[in-house]
Amino acid sequence: MVDTVPSQYSKYPQPPVRRYLVNVDSAGIPQLATQCLVVGGGIAGLRAAIEASSTRKVILVCKGSIEDSNTYNAQGGIASVLDPTDSFEAHINDTIKAGCGLCDQHVVELVVRQGPQLIRELLSWGAPFDRSAQDLHLSLEGGHSYPRIAHAYGDRTGTAIAQTLIAQVQQRPNIRVIEQFFAIDLLTDQEGRCVGVIGLDKHHGLQIIWANYTILATGGLGRIYRETTNPPVATGDGLAMASRAGAVLQDLEFVQFHPTTLYIAGASRALITEVLRGEGAILVDVKGRRFMPDYHPAAELAPRDVVSRAILAQMRKTDATHVYLDIRHIDKGLVARRFPMICEVCESFGIDVSRDLIPVRPSAHYMIGGVKTDLDAQTSVPGLLACGEVACTGLHGANRLGSNSLLEGLVFGRLAGAFVSNAPVNNAAVFRHPVIQYQVPRSDRSKLDTTDVRNSLRALMWRNVGISRTGKRLNEAMEIIRFWQRYVMDKVFDDPEGWECQNMLTVAFLMARSALIRKESRGVHFRTDHPACDDRRFLRHIEVIRPASN
Repeated sequence: MVDTVPSQYSKYPQPPVRRYLVNVDSAGIPQLATQCLVVGGGIAGLRAAIEASSTRKVILVCKGSIEDSNTYNAQGGIASVLDPTDSFEAHINDTIKAGCGLCDQHVVELVVRQGPQLIRELLSWGAPFDRSAQDLHLSLEGGHSYPRIAHAYGDRTGTAIAQTLIAQVQQRPNIRVIEQFFAIDLLTDQEGRCVGVIGLDKHHGLQIIWANYTILATGGLGRIYRETTNPPVATGDGLAMASRAGAVLQDLEFVQFHPTTLYIAGASRALITEVLRGEGAILVDVKGRRFMPDYHPAAELAPRDVVSRAILAQMRKTDATHVYLDIRHIDKGLVARRFPMICEVCESFGIDVSRDLIPVRPSAHYMIGGVKTDLDAQTSVPGLLACGEVACTGLHGANRLGSNSLLEGLVFGRLAGAFVSNAPVNNAAVFRHPVIQYQVPRSDRSKLDTTDVRNSLRALMWRNVGISRTGKRLNEAMEIIRFWQRYVMDKVFDDPEGWECQNMLTVAFLMARSALIRKESRGVHFRTDHPACDDRRFLRHIEVIRPASN
């Protein structure tokens, strides 16, 4: 039985599903055509484009610049079996253990076993991974049984990998990159096949890109929360577009919160990588007391969800807004060499990490769920593939093992590109398809402050669909989001911010609904009103298909 919460918002049903916002057959919109369209320029999208370009013409579109991605901003490393004393079996077991019963064994084995080959490929392309003598320098992170985390430039691994892949993309004549292109919606034909996107080009306005195959690699949705490590582009657009196109979404209740982000009131959150804890950093509360041994035998190296909840609990106990990360006992030279970005960020706020404690608290970091895919990265919508954070492959289960995300993006990006590279194409079929139309009347509300809606939504999600949840708060979140949707979803916007607001509301509702259905605590999903794990009822995935219109 679903809990219900009477409120002032209950009379507002969820609005109809929005699809395409113009009549594409008569509007005279500029049109392009390609064999493969990649939406997103992070590790998965870049690797997919590279692979597909071996036999196909590829257009890669980026919401901002090609450097605006979670990948480019990633501090942490990439996990793989790169030392002869490590083993595939150990990495597989660590991943499955972290996933709390919901990992797909076949996917885990596939990703883990393909990792070393793809990292060696990055090395051959010039990726500057850090080394100890002649070998790669490998670090230990929480949940891993062996040091297997490769890094570059210390804590700038994502930047190094992205730059390496971008250089490869730029060398391939079959790939055309279009920056500042906001994908508004996926286009489907009368049989439900994805045939491209309609989007907003910064320089040319509305534009259609027809494609035999479309690969979603749009990244995550951290900006749906008040506290997040994600860049501004991470607003869940790919998830919302896929949902409107009828794709199956899965595991949306599982959002990973990073335990340690720099907390300076009024400043943007900066991630403090957990590799520091692997190197010996400890967490202390505002009274200077180390507390993690009270919560888990592995202390600071416990899984991220455990550390995040422990930090929140300790903040409540001490009536504080944060805790501290203590690295003062770690060699100063080592910290400067291995973590230059963290040192730089801390110094900008007057924090000398060799003398001062680093104030930290958890923030939304990674969407574990996403668009459901198979082993070829295909979704339930023909012609549509997904890879990277926007996808749900089954690798992570209910809790992502640290540094497995870049690995997944690399592996499934290649798999998505390989599928398109080998799939049949019909160049004549990608242009001017009959497109299913869902006309949306323009609202008679002359003004709408989407910035205020977004800020209110982010606060609501942090409070009600955050690290700890209850049925009452989840129901409340759904009712409030329905109310906001009535004001936002019936509008046609002229700028990406408005479309982003619609997408954030769409995805937020689906996340809250999924979290409400899972009446147990598993992995990163923690229900204080259902604190136990219930294998009998919930050792399964929760799938979401296009939201109902009422």
